[in-house]
Amino acid sequence: MSASLAEGIAEFLRVQKTRGLSPQTLRAYRSDLEKLHAFLRRYFDPQPVDAAQVEHLFLRDYLRDCAMNGCGNRSLARKATTLRVFFTHLHLHGLLEDNPAAKLSVPKFDQKLPQHFSEKKIEELLGIPETNTPLGLRNRAVMELMYSSGLRISEASGLTLGQLDLRRRQVRVLGKGNKERVVPLGVPAADAMRRWLQVRHSLANEKSGDAVFLSRTGRPVSSDTLRQILDRFLRLVAESEGYSPHALRHSFATHMLSHGADLTAVQEMLGHERLTSTEIYTHTTLEQLREQYEQAHPRSKKKD
Repeated sequence: MSASLAEGIAEFLRVQKTRGLSPQTLRAYRSDLEKLHAFLRRYFDPQPVDAAQVEHLFLRDYLRDCAMNGCGNRSLARKATTLRVFFTHLHLHGLLEDNPAAKLSVPKFDQKLPQHFSEKKIEELLGIPETNTPLGLRNRAVMELMYSSGLRISEASGLTLGQLDLRRRQVRVLGKGNKERVVPLGVPAADAMRRWLQVRHSLANEKSGDAVFLSRTGRPVSSDTLRQILDRFLRLVAESEGYSPHALRHSFATHMLSHGADLTAVQEMLGHERLTSTEIYTHTTLEQLREQYEQAHPRSKKKD
């Protein structure tokens, strides 16, 4: 049984939300699919777009239109992936007899190395928040936690008191797809968390629930608010543009590997499903090793 494309999109987003995907992923899905719907209206207007009428060539035309309007390969790859996930969902749920995105190719792109901070810059960053106010202690604890354990912003903002075990110095994280993992917590991070929890009550109220991190009004801190807070601090130490709050997570992985951590252990701590997602950090580490090699080895350079 077929359905309108708009109905299919609404149902798909509802199902994805129940899977515990991050707000960023859900926003990307919604944006890509709404743009597809607006594009296809050109073909079907004034009639509603029927999902069963969407053909492979329509999807190729949509991606081509995106490319002509400034989308780079990375953005096109994300959109193509969204289309494949969406139409596979409709097909598996019996809303489509054929999957028009089954053979939709994903444009190739050069993988960009994730931005990360040096260990010296991390120390500088962690020393910025004032620790004589509750909000300052909260900000310090957030950054210590994210760098110490490699948490995503959504994981840090959604953290509850029951997920913390400061005695064992570990945190139970609910990651993408509601998958749970337990990651260690360093001594400085555990100390920062204790100091914050000692003053958390000064902001807490009936709206706080069991959220670890609270806003000025006592509500649980949202991912968007946490991102804004971190952005403010990152700008103070970043030497160039392009750094995002995710740089704390990237720095965690890069520094772990550069100090000899096992790749599969870092994969588990990051909550990556595939090892290839973690392997990108080895490129950064190898670049650092090459620089050290060329500086130190007597035969690393061609002699005059």
